[in-house]
Amino acid sequence: MRGGYGKAVPRSLTVRAGVTVRAAPERVWDLVVDWGRQGEWIWATHTTGGHGLGAHVSGRTGLGPIGFTDSMVITGWQPPLWCTVTHTGAVVRGDGSFEVVPRGDSCEFRWTERIELPVPLPPALERAALAVLAPLARLGLGSSLARFARLATSA
Repeated sequence: MRGGYGKAVPRSLTVRAGVTVRAAPERVWDLVVDWGRQGEWIWATHTTGGHGLGAHVSGRTGLGPIGFTDSMVITGWQPPLWCTVTHTGAVVRGDGSFEVVPRGDSCEFRWTERIELPVPLPPALERAALAVLAPLARLGLGSSLARFARLATSA
């Protein structure tokens, strides 16, 4: 889709965040893919699911009755280094990845999301939606990773 003045209108947004964790990569990996514990570090989220290529994962994000379900399929799986998912729900579409990069006695945990708009919008509304979504997504990823680092080093 093209917007005014011949410029391409973005249909997706890529957000990346990372944090150094003073823990062994295996410990970080185990906590990352412990879907039931993601609510301890990802804001307002409860996640369930399987492990390995093709497994399904489901995350419910919201407060009380207000929220949405983020259904995903694991499309890449290389323990203890990375996991990629494809978001298949009606609200959240795109791809996400978790990476654990060993760094001596610690490691870096990286989280990347490519978020697609769920429905086509007029170009001006798409730009506005992405402009609002970008800082919220960055804030959510960054603060969740800070919580993750504290959780991973606390036990």
